[in-house]
Amino acid sequence: MARQQPSPWVHTAFLFCLLSLSGTIEIPMDPSIQNELSQPPTITKQSVKDHIVDPRDNILIECEAKGNPAPSFHWTRNSRFFNIAKDPRVSMRRRSGTLVIDFRSGGRPEEYEGEYQCFARNKFGTALSNRIRLQVSKSPLWPKENLDPVVVQEGAPLTLQCNPPPGLPSPVIFWMSSSMEPITQDKRVSQGHNGDLYFSNVMLQDMQTDYSCNARFHFTHTIQQKNPFNLKVLTNHPYNDSSLRNHPDMYSARGVAERTPSFMYPQGTASSQMVLRGMDLLLECIASGVPTPDIAWYKKGGDLPSDKAKFENFNKALRITNVSEEDSGEYFCLASNKMGSIRHTISVRVKAAPYWLDEPKNLILAPGEDGRLVCRANGNPKPTVQWMVNGEPLQSAPPNPNREVAGDTIIFRDTQISSRAVYQCNTSNEHGYLLANAFVSVLDVPPRMLSPRNQLIRVILYNRTRLDCPFFGSPIPTLRWFKNGQGSNLDGGNYHVYENGSLEIKMIRKEDQGIYTCVATNILGKAENQVRLEVKDPTRIYRMPEDQVAKRGTTVQLECRVKHDPSLKLTVSWLKDDEPLYIGNRMKKEEDSLTIFGVAERDQGSYTCVASTELDQDLAKAYLTVLADQATPTNRLAALPKGRPERPRDLELTDLAERSVRLTWIPGDDNNSPITDYVVQFEEDQFQPGVWHDHSKFPGSVNSAVLQLSPYVNYQFRVIAINEVGSSHPSLPSERYRTSGAPPESNPSDVKGEGTRKNNMEITWTPMNATSAFGPNLRYIVKWRRRETRETWNNVTVWGSRYVVGQTPVYVPYEIRVQAENDFGKGPEPGTVIGYSGEDLPSAPRRFRVRQPNLETINLEWDHPEHPNGILTGYTLKYVAFNGTKVGKQIVENFSPNQTKFTMQRADPVSRYRFSLSARTQVGSGEAVTEESPAPPNQAAPTAAYTNNQADIATQGWFIGLMCAVALLVLILLIVCFIKRSRGGKYPVREKKDVPLGPEDPKEEDGSFDYSDEDNKPLQGSQTSLDGTIKQQESDDSLVDYGEGGEGQFNEDGSFIGQYTVKKDKEETEGNESSEATSPVNAIYSLA
Repeated sequence: MARQQPSPWVHTAFLFCLLSLSGTIEIPMDPSIQNELSQPPTITKQSVKDHIVDPRDNILIECEAKGNPAPSFHWTRNSRFFNIAKDPRVSMRRRSGTLVIDFRSGGRPEEYEGEYQCFARNKFGTALSNRIRLQVSKSPLWPKENLDPVVVQEGAPLTLQCNPPPGLPSPVIFWMSSSMEPITQDKRVSQGHNGDLYFSNVMLQDMQTDYSCNARFHFTHTIQQKNPFNLKVLTNHPYNDSSLRNHPDMYSARGVAERTPSFMYPQGTASSQMVLRGMDLLLECIASGVPTPDIAWYKKGGDLPSDKAKFENFNKALRITNVSEEDSGEYFCLASNKMGSIRHTISVRVKAAPYWLDEPKNLILAPGEDGRLVCRANGNPKPTVQWMVNGEPLQSAPPNPNREVAGDTIIFRDTQISSRAVYQCNTSNEHGYLLANAFVSVLDVPPRMLSPRNQLIRVILYNRTRLDCPFFGSPIPTLRWFKNGQGSNLDGGNYHVYENGSLEIKMIRKEDQGIYTCVATNILGKAENQVRLEVKDPTRIYRMPEDQVAKRGTTVQLECRVKHDPSLKLTVSWLKDDEPLYIGNRMKKEEDSLTIFGVAERDQGSYTCVASTELDQDLAKAYLTVLADQATPTNRLAALPKGRPERPRDLELTDLAERSVRLTWIPGDDNNSPITDYVVQFEEDQFQPGVWHDHSKFPGSVNSAVLQLSPYVNYQFRVIAINEVGSSHPSLPSERYRTSGAPPESNPSDVKGEGTRKNNMEITWTPMNATSAFGPNLRYIVKWRRRETRETWNNVTVWGSRYVVGQTPVYVPYEIRVQAENDFGKGPEPGTVIGYSGEDLPSAPRRFRVRQPNLETINLEWDHPEHPNGILTGYTLKYVAFNGTKVGKQIVENFSPNQTKFTMQRADPVSRYRFSLSARTQVGSGEAVTEESPAPPNQAAPTAAYTNNQADIATQGWFIGLMCAVALLVLILLIVCFIKRSRGGKYPVREKKDVPLGPEDPKEEDGSFDYSDEDNKPLQGSQTSLDGTIKQQESDDSLVDYGEGGEGQFNEDGSFIGQYTVKKDKEETEGNESSEATSPVNAIYSLA
């Protein structure tokens, strides 16, 4: 509520900015400086380029300039020296270059028309005015002419041409009757931009008046009238019945044929128009037709510029103001009535006279300094640039080794006093020109102060203030501030020095009171000034008026007790309903209260107490309610039920210290429920302005507490009262208090290093809040290096809460440190956190093994990948059963990163399995390793047909029965063989081929041989092959040799089921290879 009223010293503003970027000095407006410094001429006033004058008045062509010494003037006319002394009518005003041409003694103004240019000169250079084209206004008479009546058929279009005489400037055209009555215009009858009067269709009532074109000339203020036109309208309906004017189909009622629209202006379907940038574009379309056409406007390929476009003359004209290059393009107007529509396209081209992009400015330098003049302009077509110096082309000027011309820029190096001159930049194209003067002045001036000395500045405690120290010098002086004549330069912390030398104190404290000295220094000397700063206590209303309810006729007192700085004069005033209160006989204003006697209904309203000094003010408001006599007391006067407490008020800060402050408040009404607690909240305006945080909590019995504060926080406090019903509204905030700064005492928390890509590591942390920043420009020093190496620490300073380290190896551990720093210093040494760079896809698992211990299970084992490239998140196993060309559905299993074994239950004992195993990180699955399960032990490379038949037949019932029968027959065969052998009988041989007996064998003759025990020996050297055949190794005597035809037949378990006979001829055997095996029954009979 308290407001500081800045002193006149603080409001002092001088336009002397130290333009260090451009290397120039701007001379202050102080008259003493202006009068002392040498300065080339500068044109300050001149006539417009196209100067049109009234022939009845004397001619004035203005030209004024300033400079030190004062410049002299001369003129050229049509590029030749204009000798004023030879013409008695021409004179020049004193201390000015303005020309005065006097015609009181006669003469014709037209004789002085031409192009004039003013030259202002002193010993440091010459400045030029624009080329001023002088023209005398003309208002020629209208040529006399006799106009025949205009005969026209009703409904036909008509144009009455004005053709005004050419004037300078062009006259204003309007149409009236000969009796000076204005012609009523509407969308049917209107005046075009060229002054002609257009009838879209003529009606009978149009011949009730005549039509005269009038021209009003600006300078002479005269109106000239053309002879009037008389209309004769031919009609099929000779009676002008006024009732037909409002007929819904007026034209048909009058027998006028309806016609499609056609354009009266412009004619044809297309036209073009050129307009200059910055001017107004006026497009016009006037159409005839019955009924009268409506006009609409469009732009091809876009919308009309709504902010610049407006419609005139009943939509027949489109005006676009301040045209720019974007307004070029094709526009078209659409004229339509119920009979049809037509369109006219207007192609608009926007050209531009030169306009400034960078106008050259005066250049003031110190000896030895560098500078430049820049002259940049644009236009269409592109303008050319010509430089002049002191009114002469630069090419013809004496050479200057310190000057270099580079197109639109002149560069000056190591300037000296002799470099002073006035340069002109003339940029032009076919549509116009621009001329600018800019002087180069070289000054060497020791520093000097521009403000009064030893001023007194009074400011309010805790407010922000600014001390100005205006100065001047060349070269530009440097400025420093000191307090009480000692100590170091004031800048940083609670102080801030601006480029122009002003010192800002961000929050005034008691200890800021004292004498401040500003010192300006350059190579030529120094100057200083002093300012005495006094800090005053704020004005505060600590006992505010309260809302009251009073009966009519009673006495009311509104309190307003104020605390203020005793050295300041206090004024207390009252407002009623925000207007100054008139203190009448029924009122008494005392120092700390306002008393109203005999309260009346008109006294009801809001009352505001305003306590003010010459530096600040405070105010408080209360509302007075007046009741009639019979009215019952309101709740304010009656016993109140329990409610939430009223807000605390009048917060005050005292005992201000670097790290603490005492906060005092006045409790609000507890509303019949005792206050149990007070919560103190704070808000700071740097990191989270407008957000309130809990600071501390105190018992309800206190109203003052010492608050512990953090360094460099601009605190503002408020208090909330709490009772058993609830919390009060927050109090109004206290004044702000900023603590002084210090280095941080902690570092940011939650420091992490994680990769977001495989080749980076993002370091993040939780930024510190306002109460832990401890100073301005809080920043973070981020350090990192690879773990377990002797690399030096990499470091970078960051103002945010993250930093990305690039070009890192994949998933490498790093040591990370993040340290807080502000303008007062660094925080404590931070702890080291381990982070990792980005992960990538892992390599394949190692030593992937597939084992098949039995026909029911398959065991899988593997080792972790050699290069995990990150934290493994698991393994993915994909497998599929296959049986020849038959492939089953793929199954996917996911395992934890610690699992390296898996046992799979087979679906059947025949199928094989193909396995694919890959490891996973958070990036995804890596390279897979593939293995297949081994073939079952009783199955070696079976053909696809055999395997399929085996899988299909072995489970059939008929096949199982057949196998049982075969087994029974084999058993019988074995029994018979056993009996035969035990008898030792002879075994008849039906045929013997390929197995000859020796000549010594006596059994060959009768075709039989003994079946001895020797023959009963087992077959040696033979084994059962995987395909069920018996392979012969050492002995040629095998059961195969005695089988009849083909190979012996075996069951799946390897048992012999063929017949034991002598082998037939080879030819027979080969012929029976595809026949079925001899049945087991026949074998038994043979053996018998």
